[in-house]
Amino acid sequence: MHKFWDQPALPCPPAPPSLLPAAVEIAHGERRLRLAPASVLAPMSGITDTVFRRFIRDLGGCGLIMTEFTSGDGLVRSEQVARRYLSFAEEERPIAAQLFGSDLEVMSEAAALVETLGFDSIDLNLGCPAKKVVQCNGGSGLLRDLPLLGRLFAAIRSAVSLPFTVKFRAGWDEAHLVHIELAKLAEASGVNGLALHARTREQGYSGQARWEWIAEVKQAVQIPVFGNGDIRCPEDAAAMVAATGCDGVMIGRTAASNPWIFRQMESYRLRGVYDQPTDADRAELITDYFNRLLRERMPGALGKMKQFASWFTHGVEDGARLRKAVYEARSEEEVMERLEAFFAATLPA
Repeated sequence: MHKFWDQPALPCPPAPPSLLPAAVEIAHGERRLRLAPASVLAPMSGITDTVFRRFIRDLGGCGLIMTEFTSGDGLVRSEQVARRYLSFAEEERPIAAQLFGSDLEVMSEAAALVETLGFDSIDLNLGCPAKKVVQCNGGSGLLRDLPLLGRLFAAIRSAVSLPFTVKFRAGWDEAHLVHIELAKLAEASGVNGLALHARTREQGYSGQARWEWIAEVKQAVQIPVFGNGDIRCPEDAAAMVAATGCDGVMIGRTAASNPWIFRQMESYRLRGVYDQPTDADRAELITDYFNRLLRERMPGALGKMKQFASWFTHGVEDGARLRKAVYEARSEEEVMERLEAFFAATLPA
């Protein structure tokens, strides 16, 4: 699957910054979760660990953050899964745990465990297109079995009192779109909010997101709907809201390449303008992030450094050279040495 943009951005009709919603509420009974602003950091495997989530919180402007998507089966079977994927700090709130899986009993147990861990909400992943997830009937694989999904929604809903949301794709492919039917089924089953990545499973991350599908979901249900797909700047976010009427926006890949995006959107909403990071800002950010990984001894820190570099350095001048230097490093210390050498040579003294 393509992990970075493989298609040019389409021009968006201009939309007033004031269209960006200031807040949205996701509620189940007396449990009410207010997101202000109405923006969500999408779950991304290998990216949205606790260090990256706190990083986004420190930069500001994000209403809700989500964990990496986590196997419900793995969570039930192993305490290590909970420690690795579902540990969080208080400053990360509000925070949602995202699970994937299809076994009703297992997912009910996993959802109940998420509630005991103190999360503010729970989200079900019906969007991941990865083969290894789909082959286990998880992620977007479940889009082919709506009756099972109905039972799964009901099982999770009965297991927790938390607000319960679903992130999903429009269908397996364009010949089998289920976004409207799925949205109605979710609402009828007690799901409290929806986020549509406006692509099919077959598309992966290629092609253009079909924002009109988000509009169709928004028209079909009364619960909050978040739009996801091809938001690369604050103007795109405002254009999505204008085009779809969605209640908020969810951002994934752009947050990895431009972690300032949430702060920029909030500035754009309030003032109509926003700042662009300088090369010095980028150097400080990537160095700070890597130092946090090392300081907290994150599992697989070297791999996380290389993965983050593959995203973030697309905004750095001569980023290809920096990516190559990071990829070829054989230790965390060597990464830091190469990073410091790169910026020492490229930034003014």
